[in-house]
Amino acid sequence: MDLLTLTLKDGTSLTGKAFGALKESEGETVFTTGMVGYPESLTDPSFKDQILVLSFPLIGNYGVPNEALDENKISRYFESNRIHLRGLIVSDYSEVYSHWNAGKSLGGWLREYDIPGISGIDTRALTQLLRDKGSQLGKIHPAGAKISNDFYDPNKENLVARVSTQKIERYGFEGDTVDKKKRVAILDTGMKLNILRSLLARGLKVTLFPWNANPFAPENEKFGPFDGVLFSNGPGDPENLPETVAIMKECFKRKIPTFGICLGNQIMGLAAGARTKKLKYGHRGQNQPCVETRTGRCFITSQNHGYIVDGELLPKEWEVSFVNANDGTVEGLRHKTLPFFSVQFHPEACPGPTDTAFLFDEFVKLL
Repeated sequence: MDLLTLTLKDGTSLTGKAFGALKESEGETVFTTGMVGYPESLTDPSFKDQILVLSFPLIGNYGVPNEALDENKISRYFESNRIHLRGLIVSDYSEVYSHWNAGKSLGGWLREYDIPGISGIDTRALTQLLRDKGSQLGKIHPAGAKISNDFYDPNKENLVARVSTQKIERYGFEGDTVDKKKRVAILDTGMKLNILRSLLARGLKVTLFPWNANPFAPENEKFGPFDGVLFSNGPGDPENLPETVAIMKECFKRKIPTFGICLGNQIMGLAAGARTKKLKYGHRGQNQPCVETRTGRCFITSQNHGYIVDGELLPKEWEVSFVNANDGTVEGLRHKTLPFFSVQFHPEACPGPTDTAFLFDEFVKLL
């Protein structure tokens, strides 16, 4: 039996059975509380270069679907075209899987992308450690091997540049001979595909831009004009993205309807003049309660972020639209008079509840 060890920067070492690729790896160790949805989570670009701990004890029992494309030639079941993790830590990995749509095992899927996994770890104790001490840098390595004291910190890197599209792509233009559909630009900072699916399902034409490509630049005029702009989710520290923040500021100057999701919320906060800060251990899972400040309604949301907007520094022409019911942190922003708004959670879900999908409808109404 092959054994792998997870060593954290604080010196904690945990050894378990290897599944997936048998290799060394390192990244930021974080946890998620979701009970299901590992195919969607592992392909979420927001998990780029992280070692993910799944707190739910039984993992792998429903396998992984085979890749398939929908009518828009977008992945039907995954949130991007690959796994973005540096490693996966679980308690009980099920070698046997059963599901009508399963095409392979979780371990086999990890091996396809050369990602190591460790099972047999007390993930609830590990989650408690990460909750009490905060997310930590970590290394996966063969049991008993000596390792250096240097730990890779992905938050110092521009991870967005690694996960964003490298070229401009267009969706929803086929068959539209009368050209009545509204046009939306997406700044891809690590977009989950269900954001794109959600816009296409509402009859929009979508042009996907790299993270640092200005939709309003002269060389991109041929793709417009645009009725609105969406800034997607993505990994890492938002303060590493001054180019994207500058594009958001231009949206403000043009007063064009603008919607931000997750990292897009943080970029909106920075563009508005606020600051961002890192959470102790982040919000990751499908069961985060958020309260809408105007109505007092509480929604259960899907989340995956380690940074938030500091609401204390928000200019007076802006308001906090949602707050996290657990810790009171900012979960959404809205300009008081202009068509700019954002949320820290994921209204597109995948995985998780679709309770806040109505926010896409609100965006469409602004176009």
